Amino acid sequence: MIDKNEWLTVGLITSCHGINGKVKVKSLSDFEERFLKPGIRWLQKENEPPSKIELISGFKQPGKETFIVKFQGINTRNHAEQLKKFKILVKADTLPKLQEEEFHLLELVNLEVKTLENDELKKIGKVINLENEKNNLLVIELFKNQKKVLIPFVKEIVPLVDIKNNFLIINPPNGLLEL
Repeated sequence: MIDKNEWLTVGLITSCHGINGKVKVKSLSDFEERFLKPGIRWLQKENEPPSKIELISGFKQPGKETFIVKFQGINTRNHAEQLKKFKILVKADTLPKLQEEEFHLLELVNLEVKTLENDELKKIGKVINLENEKNNLLVIELFKNQKKVLIPFVKEIVPLVDIKNNFLIINPPNGLLEL
């Protein structure tokens, strides 16, 4: 389960935009409202404690995974320039509610990975990370050799996720685990 006091990185400020303090944000979230809907957000520079800031407005750049946002009190290009490389955070307890069969990717980390072989479940590894650059990939560490493999998080390959019992089942295509 996700720790409700944990911080989640949902975006990264990559540059300033224009002269009035707006910044360009690379989205690390599937929820666009994080950059569009006004309200409190948190900024973090490297490993410093997060600081509260208010998002005033935002819009998505057409055809891109970037947003242009305006924060309260950031009114000049120089001020916006100082926010470059800051992370935009939210508290884990603000995660949007999901439909059945939907998961927050962070819930998948540390789940045991099993395969179904001859009608028996066999433990083969554990989810240690996620890669989410357009495709959701699970990074799985195999128990037998500590090798890390990338598994696409799609229904055909990951037919069952059981958050309550802390495991998921994969149905990897031949050779995928040997790469």
